[in-house]
Amino acid sequence: MTDTLPPRTADLPAQWSPGEVEASMYQGWVDAGYFTADATSDKPPFCIVIPPPNVTGSLHIGHAFEHTLIDVLVRRRRMQGYETLYLPGMDHASIAVHALVEKALAEEGTSRRELGRDAFIERTWEWKAEHGGAILAQMRRLGESCDWSRERFTMDARSNRAVLTIFKRLYDEGLIYRAERMVNWSPEMRSVLSDVEVDHVEVAGELVSIRYGDGDDAMVVATTRVETMLGDTAVAVHPDDERYAHLVGREIELPLVGRMIRVVADEHVDPAFGTGAVKVTPAHDPNDFEIGRRHDLPMPSIMDESGRIAGTGTEFDGMDRFTARVKVREALAAQGRIVAEKRPYLHSVGHSSRGSKEPIEPRLSLQWFVKVGPLAQVAGDAVRNGSVTVHPPEMESRWFAWVDNMHDWCISRQLWWGHRIPVWYGPDGEIVCVGPDEEPPAGYTQDPDVLDTWFSSGLWPFSTLGWPDKTPDLEKFYPTSVLVTGYDILFFWVARMMMMGHYAMDGERPFDTIALHGMVRDAHGRKMSKSAGNTVDPLAWMDAYGTDAVRFALARGANPGTDMPIGDDAVLAARSFGTKLWNATRLALANHASPALPLPTSPTDADAWILGRLGQVREQVDALLEDYQFAKATEALYHFTWDEFCAWYLELAKPQLADEATADGTRAVLGHVLDALLRLLHPVMPFITEALWQPLTGSESIVVAPWPVDAGRPVDDGAAARIVALQKLATEVRRFRTEQRVPDARRVAARLVGLDEAGLGAHRAAVASLVRLDAPGDDFAATATVEVALGSATVHVELDTSGAIDVAAERARLGRDLAAAQKELDAADKKLGNPKFVDNAPAAVVDGIRARRATAVADIERVTARLAALPSS
Repeated sequence: MTDTLPPRTADLPAQWSPGEVEASMYQGWVDAGYFTADATSDKPPFCIVIPPPNVTGSLHIGHAFEHTLIDVLVRRRRMQGYETLYLPGMDHASIAVHALVEKALAEEGTSRRELGRDAFIERTWEWKAEHGGAILAQMRRLGESCDWSRERFTMDARSNRAVLTIFKRLYDEGLIYRAERMVNWSPEMRSVLSDVEVDHVEVAGELVSIRYGDGDDAMVVATTRVETMLGDTAVAVHPDDERYAHLVGREIELPLVGRMIRVVADEHVDPAFGTGAVKVTPAHDPNDFEIGRRHDLPMPSIMDESGRIAGTGTEFDGMDRFTARVKVREALAAQGRIVAEKRPYLHSVGHSSRGSKEPIEPRLSLQWFVKVGPLAQVAGDAVRNGSVTVHPPEMESRWFAWVDNMHDWCISRQLWWGHRIPVWYGPDGEIVCVGPDEEPPAGYTQDPDVLDTWFSSGLWPFSTLGWPDKTPDLEKFYPTSVLVTGYDILFFWVARMMMMGHYAMDGERPFDTIALHGMVRDAHGRKMSKSAGNTVDPLAWMDAYGTDAVRFALARGANPGTDMPIGDDAVLAARSFGTKLWNATRLALANHASPALPLPTSPTDADAWILGRLGQVREQVDALLEDYQFAKATEALYHFTWDEFCAWYLELAKPQLADEATADGTRAVLGHVLDALLRLLHPVMPFITEALWQPLTGSESIVVAPWPVDAGRPVDDGAAARIVALQKLATEVRRFRTEQRVPDARRVAARLVGLDEAGLGAHRAAVASLVRLDAPGDDFAATATVEVALGSATVHVELDTSGAIDVAAERARLGRDLAAAQKELDAADKKLGNPKFVDNAPAAVVDGIRARRATAVADIERVTARLAALPSS
């Protein structure tokens, strides 16, 4: 019927060239409004707010991984008929941006303090306008279906209003307070750092043992930070340590300083470690701070904001902390107080993840804190009662370990770029918190500090939707649907969003599900780092292999909560998969395949089989994606496409297309399967599926096409069994050809015996096509025979290979078959020889094992006979 129609390969180039079409295709989607959400729609909502990348950032492999997973979820829900909102935006990255601008100022010979606060802030906004936000353009390259009309920034006017509003509410309810506490201090930044901005590194330090006191009052303490002894206010021992019982409650002299310090008994001390006596510096060590609180010890700070010794009244004042470490040790040695000098000691030291990577200084400092107790309780209960689901479930224990033991949150930073703390101080010590629509009293001065970046990020799920105003977006899309993020920031960011969301939204959770993924590692499973030289650039991969290949490779390795190794091989394999899909569609179009054609009422076995498998794969993919099993879903689509549709069905379809009786039905099946397959693949590979689906269907865009729900047909067990038998037969013949070194393109004369008995009589042409067999001529003489057991029948393929067979290769092939049959027989005998199994297993199972045993016995007899018939050499 379609013989007179021209081939349709003109609709597609010979090769897929992603770099030539991706940008324009993406812009076309944006211009068409496919990604723009409608808050007035009556469709069910599906909303994901992007984990906001830093304004300083560029798209690294971790972003590409996480954003791919988010976009897979969003694109699928859009196709399923949801009103989807994928909301993009950026974090102002207080410390990172501050450091970059300060560095630029230093290169100009000035500083922020010389510039002044207002000028510095203006300069920072200029930097943001010029350099910030590169990652947003890179997100477009990745194909992310974001609603760019709703782009947000954590320091835009609406976000600032949300920050001021919630700060005042928390302050007025006593949940924000100011106090002296131990913090992570960066002498370089002259600011507190959050825990997430501190990397703990094992370093080789030196443990120095120092003698305090003399004679019977002498005590030896050990430290890696000798300079902090200038701030000691006690020596602590365990209450049950009899060695020091006579000294507890007394005072001994602190060397170099001359100040008398107490000896206290505290259960925190391990009497078996070192000498059992520890120096206590409450203002410069978290554990010492707690000892100091328990024993009401003085807590003098002995370092200024830049890490220089200060206020000790000693010769060391003004020295950098590291210089002082050497000079204090030398002074102690001169007094004969060093008992064991410079003993190597490996210990964990916190380092700033910013700037110079300097060691962090634990420091007692006056800061603003959030009282997290009641907020954290609600965040923990939300997971306990099932209001919020953590996926995978095994991550719940980690969540509870953090949330149930959370310390009060230090939210102030001694920086200028960020949300300034809305607290004002009066001339007589008055304190006023000023809300977004309020004015401070005349003559009051605002607190100079800014808020921790995580404070505004903690509001992200609702501030981006318009809170504190009751906006249509907030009503439609809150709570958001899923938070996709790495397990590494489960505490730092996710916990804060849970606390803030429940608090601000009257107990309403910020998201229904927390879907946690692991970290991207190199191909050998090692952590990626610039110093190790094993980082990969996803943008370079996109240039080289195309965006779809990168997305497919990332999704294919994304098992929930598990780290993922990836290298060039994975992306190359994904590109090859795209090429296979492209060529398959070109073949289908060349043969006028179309999903608009009616499916055959009496399909061939091959047609019935592929339609049944399509339905099974569609159900499997749906179930896996609902469970956030990206890797398994992608793998299922990969194997269906490559191993079943391309490797088998397309080959089986060729003789059907050549037969007028089956051609139209095959064109319909080809079009139907490809249409559904491209839609199933679209969330992972948006560009190539669009390029293929439009010429296949003649429709507007796959982006807004419906997700397949009735793809395929019920499985025809008979047809499926016959196709499986045909595959087994073809595989065995191919294996024989390979081992006999028969070239792939060479056709071989053959006589097929036993096809009817095996139920494959109708597939004679398909078998011949699959393994390149010709009908035997009058002078045919078989030189080899391939026997394949198919159920109760055996198919004999008698071949004329036009020459003597390779006896050694044939003997090796049959030997492997014999070993496999013997293994099957041994396994069956073991089960059938177990009375517990025979007596307790269902009768059908036992009968199946007996049938497998009978088949194995027959195979052994058949293969043994074939081996015996072979020439001896």
